[in-house]
Amino acid sequence: MNAGTARMDVALDGAAPAVAGTEAAEAAGAANDPILVPVELGERSYDVWVGPGVRHRLAEVIPPGVGRVAVVTQAAVAEAAITVDPGVEHRVFITDNGEHIKTLGAVEDLCREFARWGLTRADAVVAVGGGAVTDLAGFAAAVYHRGIRMVYVATTLLAQIDASVGGKTGVNLPEGKNLVGAFWQPAAVLCDTEVLSTLPAEEMRSGLGEMAKYHFIADAELETLGLVERVARCVAIKAEVVAADEREGGRRAVLNYGHTLAHALEAHGGYDLRHGEAVAIGLVYAAELAHGLGRIDARRVAEHREVVSGYGLPVRLPAGADVDALVPLFSRDKKAVDGVTFMLDGPNGIEPVVAPDPVVVRACLEALR
Repeated sequence: MNAGTARMDVALDGAAPAVAGTEAAEAAGAANDPILVPVELGERSYDVWVGPGVRHRLAEVIPPGVGRVAVVTQAAVAEAAITVDPGVEHRVFITDNGEHIKTLGAVEDLCREFARWGLTRADAVVAVGGGAVTDLAGFAAAVYHRGIRMVYVATTLLAQIDASVGGKTGVNLPEGKNLVGAFWQPAAVLCDTEVLSTLPAEEMRSGLGEMAKYHFIADAELETLGLVERVARCVAIKAEVVAADEREGGRRAVLNYGHTLAHALEAHGGYDLRHGEAVAIGLVYAAELAHGLGRIDARRVAEHREVVSGYGLPVRLPAGADVDALVPLFSRDKKAVDGVTFMLDGPNGIEPVVAPDPVVVRACLEALR
């Protein structure tokens, strides 16, 4: 670890975290030095760098022995003149913007481009962009030559605090979101907070929906932190959860809080909502459902609404949302193994609730109109 770099570790016990290195992290953020967040996964461990300008450290984190790098980015990143230099021979592959790029056809196209260029299993892929790019490029890296090394340069808030950390990659099917994918951990992640200033307001709002989620996963006191420290704290919370449950066999499902309704809204609405906006509505719905099932009180529901609305995010279903169409989509969620499953708040924190009363499920949804 370089001088001037703070390291942040988070240990969660129940719903409340004990954060080590917070003062050092805040000092580092104030001095524009990066914060380093470890993701502890044994031989697959890696660091997440958070701070302004960390994209310029890309050459430092390219794995040893890599001779060529395929840089996969999106049109918006190219238009914003956000450039990276991996320090080795590289070629840039530009995708379109948005969730619609996450298809099996796009994975095939990308892998064929890699093959035509001559990318080998000794080389690497670098994804530069938001969550759609990290999902697509990460999955392509996971399947090309049965897996080649991957580095993420996350340029949106959503990618920095969620999509780039934890090794989930994947694409969508007409039947649902992220139904085809793989767990493929990167070699490193660079979260450059400097480039967040280039984002349109709606893109920042999308990231804020995921940030709101962390208020309830852990008592993180995010509202007391500056942007760099807030991003690092979210990453640290996710890193701790992933380290405990890499492949979502149990505890990692807490990271899907608010996502059952969110994914249904995205699938039904043709992604008219940004992901974070859908998550925001999903958080409020999860609280209303938990209250309807007697798991939490009205004050806790009000806290959900306050946090979500405090970020300027929606707390009601979008106009024209069809409850009759949304409810069946709950069963297509990846958590639905033994029946429709929601992650819900309660006396023991957020935990899975299988097959809740369908009358309550529907009534709480109707109440969000």
